[in-house]
Amino acid sequence: MPTLGDVHRLYDFLRRHPTGVDSFWAVLLLGLCALTLSEDPTATALHQAGVVVVSLVMCLVLALRRRAPVPMLLLATATGLAQLAFNIEGNIFDLPMLVVVYTVASGTVRWASWFALVGGLLAPVLYFWRWPDPGQADLVHTLFGLAFAAFPFLLAWVLGDRMRTRRAYWAQLEERATRLEKEREQQSKMAVAAERARIARELHDVVAHNVSVMVVQADGAAYVLDSSPETARQALETISGTGRQALAEMRRLLGVLRSEEGAPSGGEYVPQPDVEQIEELVEQVRGAGLPVDYKIEGSARPLPSGVELTAYRIVQEALTNARKHGGPDVGASVRLTYFDDGLGLLVEDDGRGAQHELYESGGADGMGHGLIGMRERVGMVGGTLDAGPRPGGGFRISVLLPAKPGR
Repeated sequence: MPTLGDVHRLYDFLRRHPTGVDSFWAVLLLGLCALTLSEDPTATALHQAGVVVVSLVMCLVLALRRRAPVPMLLLATATGLAQLAFNIEGNIFDLPMLVVVYTVASGTVRWASWFALVGGLLAPVLYFWRWPDPGQADLVHTLFGLAFAAFPFLLAWVLGDRMRTRRAYWAQLEERATRLEKEREQQSKMAVAAERARIARELHDVVAHNVSVMVVQADGAAYVLDSSPETARQALETISGTGRQALAEMRRLLGVLRSEEGAPSGGEYVPQPDVEQIEELVEQVRGAGLPVDYKIEGSARPLPSGVELTAYRIVQEALTNARKHGGPDVGASVRLTYFDDGLGLLVEDDGRGAQHELYESGGADGMGHGLIGMRERVGMVGGTLDAGPRPGGGFRISVLLPAKPGR
């Protein structure tokens, strides 16, 4: 018994070989035409030869209608005119005229489509003019017969034109989806590049601040340490010179990243936020109208400045997303857990949850870039991040940061 897979494979095979399918129907039609020819023993040899030629041509039209629709339409038109001229009355061999009208109407050549419509509507008129029916002498019966004969041609054209419209619609949707996918990938790449530049600026600030402190301490030691041996003085001066040189080199290499308005100048750097300032951040968010439950678990201890900056920015971005996408009456919670080998962060909200694009890589229409930035930050220090909707509603972000940032 054929399975559903066999049916699908057969359908795919037939779809890949349309000319073969049409050729099968053409052979079947040719057999039917042979039967009708044998049923008319009174026909002359010349008339039978004409019927055979018309049958062969119409079967050819049916077989090649999708490979060459416009030439087959013109060939069918010429064959119909030849039938009028040689008195070959219509029969089953004229069925491909309907099929070719549908095929041309479903194509993209508009003049051929309109030509097929006009030809299909004129075909019954020419038929009744060439072979009038004595039983329909009055006008009413004649018009009814014309309408009845023209309806199949009109129906074939309408169905073909609808198929053309549907194909154009699906092609437009596919093109739009492809374009949106490319734009989404481009936006994702731009967001990653912008976020990396922002991370580089902040890391620059952290290192620059530490180096500036080193320079100040080394200069002070060089002035006050008069009682120390000369070698100690030279060592401190070497530290000072090395720190200044490193700071100047870093400013030269990363200066292009500090092109924002209001950036610190004159060598004065402000330390970046750390874990201790998360409580101040939570108070600011509460003042903005978002209830936040904030708890710290474990024994607090100093962490590398890059890890503390990452923890602060993760909480800041997560609470911002909760306020923007959580909806009305949303609440959030922030948990900081100190482990022996790192710091854990858990930020949750009970709102309606962010859109699907926010927790898919890349985002869409400018959304989701916050999570891209989070992943970039966490990856820079060798941590892990898990973000997505909560089973009970809302959004959840879980981060584990190592005590020593990864290389």
